Amino acid sequence: MSVAAHQREAVLRCRDIELAFGGLRALKGVSFEIGQGEIFGLVGPNGSGKTSMVNVITGFYRPQGGSVVVFGEDMTRMKPHRIATRGVARTFQNLALFRGMTVLENILLGRHIHMRAGALPTLFYWVWALRNEVANRRIVEELIDFMQLQDIRDEPVETIPLGLQKRVELARALAAEPKLLILDEPMAGMNQEEKEYIARFILDAREERNTTVLLIEHHMDVVTSLCDRVMVLSYGESIAQGKPKDAIADPRVVSAYLGQRAAARHVGAAA
Repeated sequence: MSVAAHQREAVLRCRDIELAFGGLRALKGVSFEIGQGEIFGLVGPNGSGKTSMVNVITGFYRPQGGSVVVFGEDMTRMKPHRIATRGVARTFQNLALFRGMTVLENILLGRHIHMRAGALPTLFYWVWALRNEVANRRIVEELIDFMQLQDIRDEPVETIPLGLQKRVELARALAAEPKLLILDEPMAGMNQEEKEYIARFILDAREERNTTVLLIEHHMDVVTSLCDRVMVLSYGESIAQGKPKDAIADPRVVSAYLGQRAAARHVGAAA
């Protein structure tokens, strides 16, 4: 299904992305595309350019060259808040939850792009604004059920375990009803059971909410089990693309992760 979807319609097309910070080239002519309904993995060693690529896609960085086209619209120079309104949502490598607020309140913040504030709705609160607030609250309550957060919905977010905080951040991203969901290492710091929960929620988001997913992840077991295709970055360059097991077995990828000598031993052992 994923390969056919990829061939039929591309949700995201990145072409020849160049990004530099002074004399440091963070991305070097990176190109890839993601098809409708795919879970696409973006992997590579630390410092390979994965988060820089995501920041280009979401408008936090402006590339010096290349283009980013999402849903057929060129968003290369678009500001982050405008990209969000086009159906793109993301989580961050480091948790970006609001301490002092409850789980429910944090998830509700994900609805901000759908809320209609203004002078007239405020003036006629009981007619317009209240109706809008109730509708948004209903969607958040459905997400709380979907992510199995009912027991902690009213807890301050900083008091719950890391695995549940990651689940809350995913719920907040889903609250925006994204067509393209970008997850930056959503399983970092988790134990095996917590990783399995998040993996299941990602699959459910794809199947039940028709969400296309770009996943940055270090855990190779997660990548091979979840992703339809992957791209491997090393020092800002794409060194392999394709099905997860094929791409990860590429000698250049093994070398990037293990070093040349260890890679030679790995290839020798495999032979």
